[in-house]
Amino acid sequence: MVVVCACAVAAATSWMGDPMARMKDRYRAEIAPQLMKDLGYGNVNQVPKIEKVVLNMGLGEAIQNAKVMDAAVTEMTAISGQKPVVAKARKAIANFKLRENMPIGCRVTLRGNHMYEFLDRLMSLALPRVRDFRGVSDRSFDGRGNYSLGIREQIIFPEIDLDNVDKVRGLSVSIVTTAKTDAEGKALLKALGMPFRA
Repeated sequence: MVVVCACAVAAATSWMGDPMARMKDRYRAEIAPQLMKDLGYGNVNQVPKIEKVVLNMGLGEAIQNAKVMDAAVTEMTAISGQKPVVAKARKAIANFKLRENMPIGCRVTLRGNHMYEFLDRLMSLALPRVRDFRGVSDRSFDGRGNYSLGIREQIIFPEIDLDNVDKVRGLSVSIVTTAKTDAEGKALLKALGMPFRA
């Protein structure tokens, strides 16, 4: 029988840090004070921060094959750590053989620690696994400091088991910030580690 001292466990966890809060702690300790100085803010509450991250996967092929939706939901759950909401068609479109309330995609919204943990994995593990990766474009801001990123292959995420993948699918990642301008949003994401193209 192995007896572990409680103080030894506390010391080990404080040294390793909580992986869910690694980026959040870095934001509070290093990034926010630096951005406050760089952007000339007098109050720490003016510093831009990330509000939420939305993952979205459109599945037009789910019209013909309903099993595609199950595979997409399973993959999205593995990537995000949360069960996604199935998006349904709002109106019928005869040319696309689409009926009202037919499932055509799935999306998940991440906030808090899950959001920071996903961004940490995206920036440090997933994006560098993209073939011929030279950085992400800095032109995908919406004018209000929010950033959208299209990922062509879900297999860049280490959580996806390649043996169980039936088809390569893309997804979009939208990062919503409290920044007022694109320059502030870019400064925030660059400080967090987003690999923008030079």
